[in-house]
Amino acid sequence: MKEYQTRLLVAAQKLDPTLTDADFVGLFVAELDPLEPNKRARMTVIATRQELRVYREKELELTEKLENIEKLQVFNGVGCVFAEYIRKSDGEHILFARSDNRRQASMAQSVKRINYFLRYGNTNFPSGMLTAVAQCPKCGKPFPRGTHTCPRCASKTKALRRLMGLAKREWKWIALSLLFFFLGTGVSVLTPYINRVMVDDYIQNTSGAVVDNGFLLGFFAVVLSLLGANILRRVIAIFRGYFLTTAGNNLIVRLRDMVFEKIQQLSIAKISLRTSGELMKRVNGDTREIKTFLINRMPDLLAQLLMLLTVGGLMFFYDWRMALLILLPMPVVVLAFRLFWRLMRGLFNRSWQMNSQSNAILHDIFSGIRVVKSYGMEKREEDRYVDMAGQERDVHLRLERIWALLMPMLHFLMGIGEYVLLYYVGSRMLEGTMTAGEMSQFSSYAGMIFGPLMALMNFPRQFMHMMTSLTRVYEIMDETVDVENGKQEALFKIEGNIDINHVSFGYDDAREVLRDVDLHIRPGEFIGLVGKSGVGKSTLINLIMRMYDVDEGSICIDGVDIRELSQENLRSQMGVVLQENFLFTGSIWQNLTYAKPNATREEVIRAAKAAGAHEFIIRLPDGYNTYVGERGHTLSGGERQRISIARALLHDPKILILDEATASLDTETEKLIQDALAALSSGRTTIAIAHRLSTLRNATRLVVLDKGGVAEVGTHDELMEKQGIYYGLVMAQREMTKMEE
Repeated sequence: MKEYQTRLLVAAQKLDPTLTDADFVGLFVAELDPLEPNKRARMTVIATRQELRVYREKELELTEKLENIEKLQVFNGVGCVFAEYIRKSDGEHILFARSDNRRQASMAQSVKRINYFLRYGNTNFPSGMLTAVAQCPKCGKPFPRGTHTCPRCASKTKALRRLMGLAKREWKWIALSLLFFFLGTGVSVLTPYINRVMVDDYIQNTSGAVVDNGFLLGFFAVVLSLLGANILRRVIAIFRGYFLTTAGNNLIVRLRDMVFEKIQQLSIAKISLRTSGELMKRVNGDTREIKTFLINRMPDLLAQLLMLLTVGGLMFFYDWRMALLILLPMPVVVLAFRLFWRLMRGLFNRSWQMNSQSNAILHDIFSGIRVVKSYGMEKREEDRYVDMAGQERDVHLRLERIWALLMPMLHFLMGIGEYVLLYYVGSRMLEGTMTAGEMSQFSSYAGMIFGPLMALMNFPRQFMHMMTSLTRVYEIMDETVDVENGKQEALFKIEGNIDINHVSFGYDDAREVLRDVDLHIRPGEFIGLVGKSGVGKSTLINLIMRMYDVDEGSICIDGVDIRELSQENLRSQMGVVLQENFLFTGSIWQNLTYAKPNATREEVIRAAKAAGAHEFIIRLPDGYNTYVGERGHTLSGGERQRISIARALLHDPKILILDEATASLDTETEKLIQDALAALSSGRTTIAIAHRLSTLRNATRLVVLDKGGVAEVGTHDELMEKQGIYYGLVMAQREMTKMEE
């Protein structure tokens, strides 16, 4: 038994010490009374091989034999989640547990295990059912939706080490930039010494020496040295900036590519847990923040640190007492930042979340601007965005208030060193133990120390900005890939034989969409999927395309489990026309050749004619070069649909999948496309879902889905004669057609 299941058994044995692992099936805890809305009660649900038990606190309240239960299910209420079972004898739904939403995942997962036992009679659960609900092992809080990384506890040191490891490929540029950092620091430190020579030996000519040509030539050489040092420092800065910019940009492009590649590796299920705006922020916004830090802020920090160490060392060498007096406030500054670190980190995370949500709202509004305008909801959407922007503003204001309070105090503490230096140097000059040139040199060095110290005080704020973005980037990169690429990379030539073997699947743990589906499709068959809305037709074709992996069972093509094939290998031999006929921004030609970029003109036109698209395309101003705009908004729904069909046909797939492929077409065009599809489906396996059942009359077989499973299989005539579910759907549609006429 797995470790997690063992922990559940130990919890169950506290209520029933006689329970053994051989008899134990599952357990979950609920915190609310099932029937009384405002009453809390700790309910423990235990499933054994014989019965379902419900304990209130430690008292047994309800038992039901498992043989009397058809299945358990979990569903959401308002601010809570319910658990119920369906009794076999009369189909009655019995509510037996209720809890707040934080228990939803654990309840749903346990119910899924119990249902597995009800179906198969054993506890050899798939590995996915034997994992604990994802939560942070350090703080115990659930991971944010769609991730397995805790932003509160994520190791910043580890993230930085990973970033530095990623930068190894740029070590030559980084090494050159570091060399120029040292050169620049050396020149900067030399400048005050030259200035001291100029003041003591030339400007303050206290010896009364005659100002001859040699004297003027020496003075000119000192001035020229200052000018040369200044020019050299700027030239060094140019080269240093070039090397760092090259290294930083190369690093960020690679990091951005890695994030984008990882997002594409994630399944549709994991991608859908995040908004498009949030994903765009990870790829562009967060990597831009990291780039800004590495290219703009990190170089300044390195320069300031080198300056601080070099000048600090020189000052300790010349006069250690004065150096200590200048650096005296530093421990107080470090302590202050340490005390505020946890609060500031939480606020930066909150600020990131608010910014991500406001970006997501903008993306939704602009993507659905036609719907917004159609319903006159401009003001409402404006208020929604302003409200989110206001929340983001409030977080920023809180951050700024803290900085506005903290920074002046710290600057004042650091400024004390300047007054100490002024008193100390003035006293030495009055005593005659320090010259004006030495005072100038030490003042310059002190300024070189105070500058880095002030810069370092602003660094934590910049660093936290960058670390928040870096944590979010690695959060994506560390996400587990739930639909892993198969090991068979070599081209596997598909013939079109599809075996769906006792497949069960749910988009989450709470509800199964498909349950024990068993279906076998021969090469060249035209299969029509039929059923009410929500029975799992689109889900089944998504599983065949391996957009998701099945929870139980397997899907094989030509005897090979699709999980063993690389996704490119599988999908390169499939043609798909989805219910949502998405077109990319670009020309009609670019959209048609998306899956076959090297297609010839004759092939493109042939596919367009077969799909009934050629006639309307050539009537457009630029024909096949016509720009279709974002999502193809310049075309009608039927035109977009025909281009999508032509795109799939041009791909010449072995398996053709049509999800409501003719839904947006008029009757005449639909008839033309059906005739074309009938000819083109010859020699390839076709699976089709259609809103109008009449379009599937010529299918080899019709598969009727109901209650998540296969209810009926047969031809149109066979199912009509049977007068079952399919017959009812056809008759209902005929009545609807009569009403419309």
